Amino acid sequence: MTHYAIAHMRSVQMGDDIVEYLERIDSTLAPFDGHFIVHGDAPESVEGEWVGHLVVIEFPSYDHARGWYDSPEYQKILPLRTENSDSVTMLVAGVDRTHRATDVLS
Repeated sequence: MTHYAIAHMRSVQMGDDIVEYLERIDSTLAPFDGHFIVHGDAPESVEGEWVGHLVVIEFPSYDHARGWYDSPEYQKILPLRTENSDSVTMLVAGVDRTHRATDVLS
């Protein structure tokens, strides 16, 4: 099942480290078939207050998502982001197109 790496980037201190992170992250995603589906645009908040940006990376499975996050290549660049931002990052399962809201009740 499709999995997503989602980051709520509350704030980012733009500088050389973040630029390097952005220049290197794509090559860490490729071996795990990961690709950005949301990146950097400020969301339009229609309910409540939102601060920051949202990043969503899609992977074909949990194993791909977790493999990417734990990979030595990604772990090498991770401090470039974590030491220069205030963010929350998570891995979450997607649902297929047949999913209905009430499916969570079973």
